[in-house]
Amino acid sequence: MIRKLASGEFRLYSRKKDPKTGKRRNLGTFKTREAAEKHERAVQFYKSR
Repeated sequence: MIRKLASGEFRLYSRKKDPKTGKRRNLGTFKTREAAEKHERAVQFYKSR
């Protein structure tokens, strides 16, 4: 899940909520949406290995 921050950057959050905190885990902050989408594909690739 990618959200745009007030600063104009994009943050990648995990799809599931963290059971400990009840919030989504931060998976990185990026300058562009394309960079965040690229990292999300890499995360999904390694999740399925």
